[in-house]
Formats: sequence, C-alpha cells, structure tokens
Amino acid sequence: VQLQAFGGGLVQPGGSLRLSCTASGSIFSINNMGWYRQTPGKQRELVASITSGGNTNYAGSVKGRFTISRDNRKNAVYLEMNSLKPEDTAVYYCNADRVYTSISDYQNDNWGQGTLVTVSS
Repeated sequence: VQLQAFGGGLVQPGGSLRLSCTASGSIFSINNMGWYRQTPGKQRELVASITSGGNTNYAGSVKGRFTISRDNRKNAVYLEMNSLKPEDTAVYYCNADRVYTSISDYQNDNWGQGTLVTVSS
C-alpha cells in the first residue's frame, strides 16, 4: 500500500491551497485518514483527521480555516486550507492508520511522502 500526497506550494498569507492524498495498492478498506505537519526541529503534529464514516477532528490552530474530507471510493483524503498563515508553513503528510488489504489482513500506520506548504509574502 502506498500513499501519495500532492498539492503543496508557495502561497501568500490569507491564500488557499488544497492538498490531496491517494492510497494505492491492494485495498479493501481504510479506517481513519488524516493530515499531519512537521517543521524543522519539531515533532510531527496532527492537523486533521477523518473516520471512514466522515467524523472529523481538527487541531485548535486550524479549526475554522481547514477542512478535511475523503472519498472512500477513490481511497483519497483531502485538506482544504484557507486563510493561510506563515505559521502554517510545514511539510504536510497524509496518513492512513489502518488499511485493510482483505477482510482480515491489514497494514498499520501508512504514510505519504510529504508535500511542502510555504506561506510567505
């Protein structure tokens, strides 16, 4: 199972970006999916997560500005980021906490390669 994230880039403060992440391989279903971010010298932190049923959770710093969504048919998760701030600058990683490759077999803790978001004027 591989996760591929894309959509990062350079944006001015107050701007918007949409990140996408698609899981590929032998996939039966995916439990929770999420986006994390990391800056140099800091631990990776949760930005937002979404269950297979669509329940969402956000870090306080992004609540009201970011929206996470997913398409279970496409094994994809998205992060719509609005009103971006310089402190949102980071490498963003997508995660699928448990991917079922069959009704009984699964892989835990699956990560994408990261996509850089830079918010700067």
